[in-house]
Amino acid sequence: MKYKKRTFGLFLFTFLFLGIGAGCDQGSDRNSVHAWTLGPFERPEGVNPIITPEDTSTFACPMRDSTIHWEAMATFNPAAVVRNGEVNVLYRAEDKLGQMQIGGHTSRIGRARSADGLSFERDDEPVMYPDHDDQRTYEWPGGTEDPRIVETDDGRYVMTYTQWNRDTPRLAVATSDNLEQWTKHGPAFEAAYEGKYLDMDTKSGAIVTRQKGDHLVAAKIDGKYWMYWGVPNIYLATSNNLKDWKPVENEEGDLMPVLSPREGHFDSWLVEAGPPALIRDEGILVIYNAGNSAETGDPAIVDSAYAGGQALFDKEEPAKLLNRTDKPFIIPEEPYERSGQYASGTTFLEGLVPFNNRWFIYYGTADSRVGVIATNPE
Repeated sequence: MKYKKRTFGLFLFTFLFLGIGAGCDQGSDRNSVHAWTLGPFERPEGVNPIITPEDTSTFACPMRDSTIHWEAMATFNPAAVVRNGEVNVLYRAEDKLGQMQIGGHTSRIGRARSADGLSFERDDEPVMYPDHDDQRTYEWPGGTEDPRIVETDDGRYVMTYTQWNRDTPRLAVATSDNLEQWTKHGPAFEAAYEGKYLDMDTKSGAIVTRQKGDHLVAAKIDGKYWMYWGVPNIYLATSNNLKDWKPVENEEGDLMPVLSPREGHFDSWLVEAGPPALIRDEGILVIYNAGNSAETGDPAIVDSAYAGGQALFDKEEPAKLLNRTDKPFIIPEEPYERSGQYASGTTFLEGLVPFNNRWFIYYGTADSRVGVIATNPE
């Protein structure tokens, strides 16, 4: 489900002209590396897309009470984590049933594994899906979408994902010990402010982490966990347990955007939290997804296309923006990134892992397939 321009018109332009998060990086080459950014990234030759729709995979769906081809329509928007020396990619998969439009199919989350981060073998059945459970109200019939995953200090996994009932998208949390069986904990903001944000459109939770070898582990700042989330602006939330989250508000009790769209840039339409955020020496690195407007943004990028940007926040004050790239480091260029359900093209970034002396980012292409970019191991 892609964010629709008509749903936030005036809301976008209110923030657009406030100057919040104005760009201060003067780089002009997508492949250039600034001191605080991650990269440069390249598309490995001969492997993309790494996961494509499969019409032979079947699943006994509890929601439909029948056997379905659960990943026949699309496979995209992946999370990634390293477990037992393998890259595990958990990706959104759609069947061909339902309405023939974006967001009109049922989404489930599948898993694929790789010894090199490039060639994957996938599980036969999804690991997360709408079921006869206490989340039915939020997940039927649209399903479970767009995961991000981090680890905990004791080796567990925390997934943020979108619950989609074809009415309201809700950011939710699930946990697992093995990436196969997941316990759903419901909407992330359900208990915050007496349910103030329960029925608000919420999605895209990027929890702040630290790198420990090949693992990105949820990290506390000032005694709390932090999460960047939201679209068309990016906001903050905090938690004591990684399950129950509280959005950060200003003194007036309103959400406080920490990154907003910019006129004249690749992120003029919207910004949306990407993979888990990463604490580095220079600050907190937030890789984000950016939508372009041909009218107010970068004329060199297709209208409504999704590209990738990077922003840097203060390590002690996660709301304080320090720097931001003026140019995207990836845009839809390849045929598989510009053909599919989303015709304008997407390089929608959600999975980030350090593996084999390289950084890998896994992303959704045109709401249809999974792609990968990586740094040079040297």
